[in-house]
Amino acid sequence: MMNAPRVSHPREPGLFARAPNLERYRVAAGGVTLVDLQPGDGLHVIDVEGRQTCTLLALDAGGRSALASWGLNASTACCVPGRIGQALQRRGIDAQALPLAASLWDADSPPGHSRQFVAEDALLVIVAAPAEATAVDRQYRPSELRLIVTRANPSPLLVPALPEPLGDVLDEFTLRAGTAHSYTVAKGQYIQVLDVAGRQCSDFVALDRRALDRGVELDLDQTVTRTLNGSAYPAPGLFSKFFDRHMQPMLEVVQDTVGRHDSFALACAARYYETHGYFGHDNCSDNLSRVLAPQGVQARNGWPAINFFFNTGIDAHQQMTLDEPWSRPGDYVLLRAMNDLLCGSTSCPDDIDPANGWNPTDIHVRIYSEKERFSIAMSTRTTADADPILTRESAFHSRTRALTGSFTDYRNWWLPLRYDGYGVTEEYLGCRERVAVMDLTALRKFEIIGPDAEALLQYCLTRDVRRLAVGQVVYSAMCHAHGGMLDDGTLLRLGPDNFRWICGEDYAGVWLREQAQKLGMKVWVKSASEQIHNLAVQGPLSRELLKQMVWTPPTQPSVETLGWFRFLVGRLDGFDGCPLMISRTGYTGELGFEVWCQPEDAVQVWDRIWQLGQPLGLVPLGLEALDLLRIEAGLIFAGYDFSDQTDPFEAGIGFSVPLKSKTDDFIGRDALLRRSTHPSHKLVGLHLSGNEVAHHGDPVYQGRAQVGVITSACRSPLLASNIALCRVDVSCAEPGTELEIGKVDGLQKRISATVSAAIFYDPDKSRVRS
Repeated sequence: MMNAPRVSHPREPGLFARAPNLERYRVAAGGVTLVDLQPGDGLHVIDVEGRQTCTLLALDAGGRSALASWGLNASTACCVPGRIGQALQRRGIDAQALPLAASLWDADSPPGHSRQFVAEDALLVIVAAPAEATAVDRQYRPSELRLIVTRANPSPLLVPALPEPLGDVLDEFTLRAGTAHSYTVAKGQYIQVLDVAGRQCSDFVALDRRALDRGVELDLDQTVTRTLNGSAYPAPGLFSKFFDRHMQPMLEVVQDTVGRHDSFALACAARYYETHGYFGHDNCSDNLSRVLAPQGVQARNGWPAINFFFNTGIDAHQQMTLDEPWSRPGDYVLLRAMNDLLCGSTSCPDDIDPANGWNPTDIHVRIYSEKERFSIAMSTRTTADADPILTRESAFHSRTRALTGSFTDYRNWWLPLRYDGYGVTEEYLGCRERVAVMDLTALRKFEIIGPDAEALLQYCLTRDVRRLAVGQVVYSAMCHAHGGMLDDGTLLRLGPDNFRWICGEDYAGVWLREQAQKLGMKVWVKSASEQIHNLAVQGPLSRELLKQMVWTPPTQPSVETLGWFRFLVGRLDGFDGCPLMISRTGYTGELGFEVWCQPEDAVQVWDRIWQLGQPLGLVPLGLEALDLLRIEAGLIFAGYDFSDQTDPFEAGIGFSVPLKSKTDDFIGRDALLRRSTHPSHKLVGLHLSGNEVAHHGDPVYQGRAQVGVITSACRSPLLASNIALCRVDVSCAEPGTELEIGKVDGLQKRISATVSAAIFYDPDKSRVRS
């Protein structure tokens, strides 16, 4: 029998080219989204998490309500924010005079509830997810909606609709595949380079216009940019600038929804294609030379461009790698010009390798006024086909920003690395000796409510949730079926059928909903990260501080009587104060608490803590000092000390898997039973000799053989020595075992280290229990 041709069918969720008739849109909680429909187009409105109301308004070409065509009754006002109002204005519609909208369902909708419509005429549809503030001790949270549009007649060019502009557009143009365009921008103006259909590269060059007027070509320099930023390419935040050869900034990266670009290679050139046997192939370097020539710019055989969306890397053998771009439809980079510039952009014609997903498509460029103000942001996606969510500022940001300019994107939130006037050591000592306050809003919060809430968590967490009392907190792992960890976190029980899961991963909520759906459970998993912001108040004087500001009713414990891994519901300064939740939890190895509040109350909560903390020597705490504290305490960190290839026993938290006492089945149980009886690795501590530090990923040796890897390391101020957490072969895990940490190439330089327990500070937990 002859073999049939083998065909590639990879799963590529969210890629327009694989499903050109489908478009996805996100309606954020409290947000509004516009969708243009043509005759025959289908609209599917989905309540992803459940219990989220939805209002919809459909307008015909004359701006009149078309709800009747879908059998809907107008019943509620349609209010739109400023940016949506601008989009309506561009369509000739007065946002202040909109007809009434329809409500699609009531407030008790189950997860995944949806309605579908088909447009008979051209329509503009406005979909809103109404939201109101929810008290910190309440669990009915507003959440996002999802829209899926099925096009009856997708574009013959296989090009999706452009996303709405970010602001008022001064100029915009589309670059067809294999073309380039030159344009000028003034100092302070913004450039948005947008990948229309996804997986398309765009080479970008910029020259100083004032230097050009003097006959000097002063352009963006890749090598200087990499050197001054200390990274392969700039990103929004502290290291965001592109520089010229004189080390002067030319552009700032303001927003980036992809985070994967190239600054090593030239723009594709004729010689590249000729080398591969493709003579006369269109190329970006020639295209750039052609469009820049009228401005007096000399042609170049190869332009040293910034290759936006080009997915390259350097492997362990120093070879440059190339793969399809990470960019999805509508992804973009937003730049701010720091000088008057002449710019050139391309849509790369490369169709002989994966650089453009084997199918070159369009790039779109928009120019915005210097008067616009855009947030500095990167983005993350919860799943591969989800919309990007930009980096956010917590409700405490106005206060932390007044104390430091050193922020980093930590799990899609801007959090301080360190504080001006304090520094890492002072912040660390302040927490160990007195009291410290830290913004930890980046923790993910999920409300799990409904009659099957306990059963879902009992099945999805390693801990025995049935033993958890109302008012109690428990630390648990969340595992995949093979035993590898998905996440870790703390679970609070607010009632018989009410829980709050605090963790690090947005995907945890998606995963919990998937398990509930598979089991047919009556339970809601509601995202609450946007509606609950939180501070950690840690250190031996933390109780002394908080007892002065937290009022509790007789039905709740006071701060002074609150037990370890318990929480209370109270108010700030008295019966009429804003609601608070206080949990006796933390990530420092010290006596400590976490303070949970609504975003609108965050500033007054911070101010009160700051005021009461001054006589006690309160310090603000950044992420760098927190890392010292948690490593000394042997507390693990996702992506460093555990991953989906690490089970809880290998991560040093075997206590969170009560295989003997928990008789109910849970995800990963069979694998963990097997792995617990035949462990291969163990998390241990290492005490390093000398003053040289180890780093995450350093190999650990016994003789010639590598037997482990450093997961976390620091110079301990308390111990005045270098310490590390290490995952090591069980044969080398006995305390006192002598090992070596490999530096340079692992063989030419070794640092001696001695195995110890993984907890360096307060191993019996007497301080956190005090």
